[in-house]
Amino acid sequence: MDATLQYLLGLLDLERIEEDIFRGASHAWVTPRVFGGQVAAQALVAACRTVPGDRPPHSLHSYFLRPGDPGAPIVYTVDRIRDGHSFTTRRAVAVQHGQAIFHLSASFQRTEEGLEHQEPMPEAPDPETLPTAEEMLPRYRHLFADPAAAELLLEARRMIDMRYVAEPPFATAGQRREPHNQVWFRINGKLDGEHDNPLVHTCLGTYVSDMTLLDSILLAHGRGGWVVGDIVGASLDHAMWFHRPFRADEWLLYDTASPTSQAGRGLAHGRIFTRDGRLAVSVVQEGLMRVPRAERRKVKRQEGGGSDG
Repeated sequence: MDATLQYLLGLLDLERIEEDIFRGASHAWVTPRVFGGQVAAQALVAACRTVPGDRPPHSLHSYFLRPGDPGAPIVYTVDRIRDGHSFTTRRAVAVQHGQAIFHLSASFQRTEEGLEHQEPMPEAPDPETLPTAEEMLPRYRHLFADPAAAELLLEARRMIDMRYVAEPPFATAGQRREPHNQVWFRINGKLDGEHDNPLVHTCLGTYVSDMTLLDSILLAHGRGGWVVGDIVGASLDHAMWFHRPFRADEWLLYDTASPTSQAGRGLAHGRIFTRDGRLAVSVVQEGLMRVPRAERRKVKRQEGGGSDG
């Protein structure tokens, strides 16, 4: 197994330090805080370890409370809220330095049959026709004020093979585009043995779901992003609904769009499709999207609001 995939799986392999208490490691990210997808995935792993294996997660709802410290481990405490005949509910809280940084509620359901329908998969070019991160990112390295951030982004893409259908926001900063974005993704490597089970694929999908989701908001305003440009951003919450099984080591299409942004926040929703067109996951997230203070003052004066101090 590739070393980068082993590392990623190691992040999700939490240490049990008490009956419902777990500890996970962190890794450096392109911003000076813990990557939100890592915390969400680890919290879901912690919750899953307290639920019978015949009840996969069908939804999660979470809030990012404080920036995480990538240099410190994270402790996850799980509360067994309910064990019903068909559904199980768990709450997981991530703690660092004595403070909660993340809160997740997850619901699990015993597998059963029912009515089915779904909206069709949108059109997208085949992932093999699109450039890899190693082919694309070097073309834009000059846009990164911090060369280390560019290298960390490339390192993250070595764990996740992610291919943009159109140019990413940082490549077209200053150009307003439709608030819609598509990427194909899969983990770099094939899962086998004990790692090849549905819960691992679900948690890996959760990890990736926090990547590129807010890009559609940036596109609407011609902003470059978190490491290229002057936007201050952070995930505020994250919700997912798991509709159908999927494999994280096979191509998945992440189709995202933003219906609105206001008051320093933007909303994005995403749909994850398997390559054969099955809707596997729905995702919704609100993110903090702050422009520089001087720009906020200018907008307020133009709207007749005076100074904001």
